[in-house]
Amino acid sequence: MWISIISLFPEMFKEIIRYGVINKSIKKKLLNINFFNPRDFTKNKKVDSVIYGGGGGVILKAKPLIRAIYQAKLQMKHHVKIIFLSPQGKQINISCIKKLLSYKNMIFICGRYKGIDERVINNFVDEEISIGDYILSGGELPAMVLIDVLVRNIPGVLNTISSCTTDSFFNDGLLGFPNYTKPKKLKHLKYNDVPKVLVSGNHKKIKEWRLKKSLEITWLKRPDLFKKKILTKKEKFLFNKFKNSYLKK
Repeated sequence: MWISIISLFPEMFKEIIRYGVINKSIKKKLLNINFFNPRDFTKNKKVDSVIYGGGGGVILKAKPLIRAIYQAKLQMKHHVKIIFLSPQGKQINISCIKKLLSYKNMIFICGRYKGIDERVINNFVDEEISIGDYILSGGELPAMVLIDVLVRNIPGVLNTISSCTTDSFFNDGLLGFPNYTKPKKLKHLKYNDVPKVLVSGNHKKIKEWRLKKSLEITWLKRPDLFKKKILTKKEKFLFNKFKNSYLKK
């Protein structure tokens, strides 16, 4: 996967490419990240201007962004997906991520101030993506989030495929099940034991327990997600078993 980032502050990305799965994917040559600063495509480094029609604030000018886009596209061999990180975009979810994973070349445009000239969006942007209904100072942090989410789903980045397929949201919108590790007991805590089924060695029962817990947690913590979920016959059985027990408490 090739990702080109258009940003006034490419230095912000230095730390995320030094650590974790992003660093690992770069070392394995599964990911290539390039940076293009719009300031490098102007004579006087001036990249912003006041808004036509009046009002407070400034936006990024079209020409430096367009030049940066063309330069980024020159380095990519195949079809390029251009994404603008914007609070007006579609909120990122697992369905969106799976779709984006089919693209091998992407350009992320990071806005600043009050945004970018609308003509860049209308003429060049394929999709606007948001990470939530709130405003940040720029598109750099959303771009970092999107890169991290994408990279950990690239085959070969994580040690095992189940590392991402058992995550929250990956399993048809359900939240993930609880996880435990050594030691089996923690002293002086109210909840101190690992569930016996997880150390039983019975993989069929473990799988069933995990599915049941995913259903429980989704229903309790994110009922909005649960309402969208179409349950299988087995899932209905496990959920009803839990719900009947829960309502009796």
